[in-house]
Amino acid sequence: MPAAGSGSRFGAPVPKQYAELLGRTVIEWALAPFLADPQCAGIVVALAPGDARWSQVAARLPGSIVTVAGGAHRSGSVLNGLIGLGARADDRDWVLVHDAARPCLPPEDLARLLQTAAAEELGALLAAPGADTLKFAPAAATTRVARTVDRTGLWRALTPQMFRCGALRTALQTAHDAGRIPTDESQALEWLGGRPRLVAGSAANLKVTTAQDLVVAAAILRSRDAPASPHTSVREHTMRIGSGFDVHTFGEGEFVMLGGVRVPYGRGVIAHSDGDVILHALCDALLGAAGLGDIGQHFRDDDPQWRGADSQGFVRGVLTMLRERHLTVINADITVLAEAPRLAKHREEIRRSIAALLEVPPDCVNVKATTTEKMGFLGRGEGLAAQAVVLLNSAA
Repeated sequence: MPAAGSGSRFGAPVPKQYAELLGRTVIEWALAPFLADPQCAGIVVALAPGDARWSQVAARLPGSIVTVAGGAHRSGSVLNGLIGLGARADDRDWVLVHDAARPCLPPEDLARLLQTAAAEELGALLAAPGADTLKFAPAAATTRVARTVDRTGLWRALTPQMFRCGALRTALQTAHDAGRIPTDESQALEWLGGRPRLVAGSAANLKVTTAQDLVVAAAILRSRDAPASPHTSVREHTMRIGSGFDVHTFGEGEFVMLGGVRVPYGRGVIAHSDGDVILHALCDALLGAAGLGDIGQHFRDDDPQWRGADSQGFVRGVLTMLRERHLTVINADITVLAEAPRLAKHREEIRRSIAALLEVPPDCVNVKATTTEKMGFLGRGEGLAAQAVVLLNSAA
């Protein structure tokens, strides 16, 4: 497990592998499937020089984990790890390389990889078929599309990647001797003419790159612990309806977030996250339709990791939970209750923002606004609220 990266894109004081995630560090979640598997004969972790955090993590882990110095690049860390195995591993033994920043490896994906790769001479890697439309811009700083890339036959490489110890060590050493830096283990073997097998893996096996990814990772991990009903399965239903409601008090600020859109206003809202009442109500509606509780159970408002969080991340996390249950969004109907701000100028932008989040056409999202005719705390302009109703479809 290469874990020597600094995580410069993560934007936090600690490297992403040591970020807290539901009471553990990300690397602890990444190691867990292998520590629990009796087929795993040993683990080597490649650490950055002077890593002062690993000792605290290691003290909480069972078994003996060998550590080695990481390299300047991922491939160097993996090569050092293979060399660190020494006499413990024969050239024909299988080794798996897994990212320290992938905390959500599904057990069934690991089992499928082990079974498939074992039948191959070279090995295999988890990968996800290309699903999104791909655009090409000729330079990193360019934001204009040069062309659309044909995604036919394209896969997104995941981890673990599983290869023969000797073959992988030789491939990485050959690449380094030639001054080449592969971006993953498979590429090093490909340069020597190898054609590793692709094993379809789940999109839930995400890699934590930014702090926002922790929101999605937490949702995935929580959903796996959600108890299933002893009487019925979510797949038995054709349609499921859910409703949600959220309210926030106005406070200091110059804008409010509504449906992922920054709406200028002379005030903000008092909230632990960004206080987006539309997206909070939407999360509750989605969770309600799936029988998964409410937003507070999955993203606690007393948890410091959600302080100031973008609520779009909450929605993405909930949608990941729904996909694992084979649930898809059909449509959403949203009502905002407030005397101000007025939404007429922002309604279409909010609608399209929500549709993009839910991955549905804009005409499958409706956004309405109303007042309480000057009655109650909303009528007095003390805050704003939102109600959401959603319809989900479950695969048979």
